[in-house]
Amino acid sequence: MAFQDLLNRVGNMGRFQILQIAFLLICNVMLAPQTVLENFTAAIPGHRCWVHILDNDTASDIDSGVLSQDDLLRISIPLDSNSRPDRCRRFVQPQWHFLHLNGTFSNVTEPDTEPCEDGWVYERSTFLSTTVTEWDLVCGSQVLGSVSKFIFMIGNLIGPFLGGHLSDRWLPESARWLIVTNKPQKGLQELRKAARMNGMKNSEDTLTMEVVRTTMREELEAAQIKPALCDLFRTPNLRRRIFLLCLLRFTIAIPIFGFGLHLQHLKSNVFLMQCLTAASSIPASFAAMFLLNHIGRRISQFFFSFLLGISILAIVSASEEMQILRGVLITLTGASTYAVLSGNNLHINELIPTVIRARALGVIGIANNVGVALTPLFMILAMYSASLPWIIYGVFSFLGGLVPLLLPETKNQPLPDSIQDVEDEWKGSRQAKEEGAIIKVTSF
Repeated sequence: MAFQDLLNRVGNMGRFQILQIAFLLICNVMLAPQTVLENFTAAIPGHRCWVHILDNDTASDIDSGVLSQDDLLRISIPLDSNSRPDRCRRFVQPQWHFLHLNGTFSNVTEPDTEPCEDGWVYERSTFLSTTVTEWDLVCGSQVLGSVSKFIFMIGNLIGPFLGGHLSDRWLPESARWLIVTNKPQKGLQELRKAARMNGMKNSEDTLTMEVVRTTMREELEAAQIKPALCDLFRTPNLRRRIFLLCLLRFTIAIPIFGFGLHLQHLKSNVFLMQCLTAASSIPASFAAMFLLNHIGRRISQFFFSFLLGISILAIVSASEEMQILRGVLITLTGASTYAVLSGNNLHINELIPTVIRARALGVIGIANNVGVALTPLFMILAMYSASLPWIIYGVFSFLGGLVPLLLPETKNQPLPDSIQDVEDEWKGSRQAKEEGAIIKVTSF
């Protein structure tokens, strides 16, 4: 906790820190919309096959004044399992006799159908044009929409490798990083700058090189040993911790991004639902902070993840006619995703030792992005069952709620600075359990 002592001298949460947070928020505001953009640009509107007698303006086969559009649709397009016009097939020939059956089909041989050979007609009351209507990414080609999202998410997986080397540091360097990388003078300058911005008077006198070196002595000694990527897996407790954190981010990324990427598939007003889920982020974040600080990190994440899984399964169980109930459930799901992310991010950062946190977060981020990239591929299963992808998302939510229970609680615990701190914590916890077991035995 040596560097924490220096932060106390410059002000824990003042103008300097607030400006840093504001700059990061600007970055997130520009980046976050890209995740949900395809709910609008790649929306799948209602559609049916193009048929000659309905959609050819020059058709003169029938007198349009005699038959209604519903009649023409009835003889041209078969019904699906839900007794609605099929989206992907049409009759080979118009079925004129359907006009005289009065709803009785039992004695009629099922007529031949064919795919939409001449294209589709799209419902354009909500979206005038999307990438789906532009390139006919429906029916047999609908899988290409999921593949394009998969390719986009692969960019998220590759980006951190490239961005880490190419990005310029437009935010001030971390004072701690400067000090432990043998640039104490620059680190001292950053600390004094933060103190001045936070209104801490006499910072020149209280923050000196001697104070920095004395306060950071243990961290400077630990920094002489440069941690490598393989050090994440060299010791047993840290190795186990990294594995569980990777599993946690992989499992929880699938339902969170599955919900965000495919909100349009929930058959509700996507504009309204997007606004409601975004608005729910504010109370969800406050609720997450309250529970994380009062009942701990592990139980809170368990609760948030199970709430997310239950709400996802409840959405697909609710009838499409129950739009108000579905809207409430979708809003609850959106709030749960923000709460889960808040808990995950806090718990992960508190479990990783400072000296190797950047590398550890990189490895955990890769596991997260693998889950994100796989998310669109599950939606391909909707071709067989509309509920199947959402059931999978719900199951992964439950799994993501169980993983934190295998990790140590970090509420009111000091942050580990070194790998040895993690190993000592594990040994101390194990020794305490053994002593407790001995006490229980000897008490009898």
